[in-house]
Amino acid sequence: MSEFHKKPNRQSNFAQAMKKQGEKAKKNKPKTKKQGGNKLHPRNKHQGKYNLEKLTKVCPGLSKHIVLNVRNEQTIDFSNPEAVKLLNSALLKQYYNLSYWDIPEGYLCPPIPGRADYIHYMADVLAESNDGKIPEGAQITCLDVGTGANCIYPIIGANTYGWSFVGSDIDKQSIASARKIVEKNLCLNEKVELKLQPNTKNILQGILSHEKPVDLTICNPPFHASLQAAQEGTLRKLSNLNKKKASKVVLNFGGKGNELWCEGGELKFISNMIRESKAFAKSCLWFSSLVSKSSHLKFINEELDKAGIANVKTIPMGQGNKASRVVAWTFLSQEEQKEWIQTKWNTDG
Repeated sequence: MSEFHKKPNRQSNFAQAMKKQGEKAKKNKPKTKKQGGNKLHPRNKHQGKYNLEKLTKVCPGLSKHIVLNVRNEQTIDFSNPEAVKLLNSALLKQYYNLSYWDIPEGYLCPPIPGRADYIHYMADVLAESNDGKIPEGAQITCLDVGTGANCIYPIIGANTYGWSFVGSDIDKQSIASARKIVEKNLCLNEKVELKLQPNTKNILQGILSHEKPVDLTICNPPFHASLQAAQEGTLRKLSNLNKKKASKVVLNFGGKGNELWCEGGELKFISNMIRESKAFAKSCLWFSSLVSKSSHLKFINEELDKAGIANVKTIPMGQGNKASRVVAWTFLSQEEQKEWIQTKWNTDG
């Protein structure tokens, strides 16, 4: 939720990258170590198959959406938006101590296991700055850029590690929905603050401040560059789920326009966030973002190089047939990180 040695024109550089990213995808694909195929993070609570017996007990309405797959095993109909929403509700109640969770119709209903992975890997990043110990407690503050109506990252992070969260979004209804989730769950009441981003062109500006530094930012940026691209992507996903070509767009995991696409797509959004992060170089320990397409990494790393980043981490993730990765960066040197931890986290260091 960006100066190369010759300082090229930013706009032409970006346009060139967008034009060539498809044809150079294989050539430029970074040779990173795979995260064990479809394995989730070792601390992820969602290893293996969903325990539908447990989940239907906490969310009885899920029962009517259980179907048999080709191996005659129980699963749910992932092409059905209502089934996906009820599954999420059950998972959040069973594993994250929620008594209430709901989202307005049509809003993004993200897969919980993958979102949990992001939180766990960023906990590992913080631990690397803290002599291998994962920091826990409300003194750790995380900004979730584009928290959405679902408020998933704050729910997982606050419940798992006790962190405090600031959730930002440009959509008023998303903020209202997330606030309702927070207010109806005592475990979130004192841990999650929600902020409406007043300028839709800004990402960090208007939300971050030098007076209130954060330890971490996370973001699941809009992936597509246009509404048409988003719809085409949905049709491909539905075709894969149903094993036949889909002709009607049904958003099984939901998603409003600003949740699914923005001008320039994921690549431009992350590039803009990197450039904005320079203004808050000393006000955040680690910035980060999900990156859906591996072919984007080359250009993103160039933007990070231009920004003068002290340290960059690329963390591969995998769930099922889907592969993604997190890019994290900090402007702080090792000594500055140590000082940050000793002063802000009240450690004995």
